Amino acid sequence: MQGYNVLMIFSPDMNRLLMCKRRKDPYKGLSSFVGGKIERGESGLEAAYRELAEETGIVQDNVVLQHVMDFTYYWQNCYVEVYAGRLKNDVNLQGDEHELYWSDMEQNFFDMSLFAGEGNIGHMVEQVKMNRNRLWED
Repeated sequence: MQGYNVLMIFSPDMNRLLMCKRRKDPYKGLSSFVGGKIERGESGLEAAYRELAEETGIVQDNVVLQHVMDFTYYWQNCYVEVYAGRLKNDVNLQGDEHELYWSDMEQNFFDMSLFAGEGNIGHMVEQVKMNRNRLWED
């Protein structure tokens, strides 16, 4: 079964969320989280930090990732690990695979005309909001 990850990266003040506008299918033109494939021999967390650095320029010194949840898609023979992290300081984003931008937290992340994932992005954001104090101390 192939593994993938998605990364929810919050600004230091938790008022913005890093998103990417997809330039290719699936979900071309819609916004999503950054992420990618977990390579053979790599732990999920190692893959998450690698993908984050490759796609955004954000390195492990900038953020502590926490494993939040998983999705298993048996019909597609894959699973997705979801990680969240709060930046320690502002960073300069560097990436060219997809257009990177900061979204404010007032967005309707369940809007499937704007966001990929059939509502999963909204679900993931709500889980972090509900458990904010368990994830990061203000």
